[in-house]
Amino acid sequence: MIMIAVALLITLTLTLLSGVPYLAFMKKKMYAQYIKEEVQKLHASKNKTPTTGGVFIVVSIILGSLITLFMAQQLTTRAIIVLMTLIFYMFTGFEDDIKKIKGKQNEGLSPRAKLALQIAVSMLPAFYIIFQQQAHLTFFGFSIELGYLYPFFAVFMIVGSSNALNLTDGLDGLAAGCSFFAFLACSLICKINGYNDLAIISIAASAASLGFLYFNKNPAKIFMGDTGSLALGGMLATIAIMGKFELWLIPIAIIFISETLSVMLQVASFKLTGKRIFKMSPIHHHFELSGWSEKKIVTVFCIISAIGGLIAVWGFLIQKLMGEM
Repeated sequence: MIMIAVALLITLTLTLLSGVPYLAFMKKKMYAQYIKEEVQKLHASKNKTPTTGGVFIVVSIILGSLITLFMAQQLTTRAIIVLMTLIFYMFTGFEDDIKKIKGKQNEGLSPRAKLALQIAVSMLPAFYIIFQQQAHLTFFGFSIELGYLYPFFAVFMIVGSSNALNLTDGLDGLAAGCSFFAFLACSLICKINGYNDLAIISIAASAASLGFLYFNKNPAKIFMGDTGSLALGGMLATIAIMGKFELWLIPIAIIFISETLSVMLQVASFKLTGKRIFKMSPIHHHFELSGWSEKKIVTVFCIISAIGGLIAVWGFLIQKLMGEM
């Protein structure tokens, strides 16, 4: 637990310190976010807010993790794969953000190109699990062996999580706040399961999310952009896969999943019936149009994320105790 606390303090400090010069640089260069036309009326004031804040989030996670992993002598192949996934997803998101900035609009990489890059990166942890002969899912004493189907499951999980967190990043502090609780839960579960290396990386991600909130809370001074949201989402699922608590990601990522489902239901309903279920999707925009303030939505969603994390930790602990009986 000492090394987990060390990782938290180092990463939190790095995030807060690096955020100041990075924000100043972005403001000077006027690298700003361009808001989608559909939400211009809601968020017109945010149209020139700097973006790509995910750069100093990811850099802080990597440095905080590596320093602590070296100190704890826990720099494993598993840990390196998780950090590599984080880095590659950051570059994918950064390329997307840069295209938006240069084009001065909200369209970056084509959906096909982005998906191809996400799938390619996610194959690394997916096949690692196959080689480690851990291609199974466990839940309360029940075990399902997926065998060579596991890579398909893992790729779907990682890519889905990356895009889900990206969809959640639509309000000041929402993605960062929910990520703080999600990675905190992952750290506790990894510690319970004996994966100290992953517990360190998870708490580093939680600390970086918390530190980023200082700059991203309403009114946001900077957005994480796809640079941060794709990277954090991809790493969240990768940690769940490498830490062998895949199904417990459902309560941990309940907000991210809900945001994604709201978009899918909205599109399906409109195509099939010509009617919309929500006033706007993702679902946080529905609540905005229903009269909820941005701060209220973020607070409620973060509380739900915290509860989901507690349920996952509590459930996994019971599952672990049952397995040891």
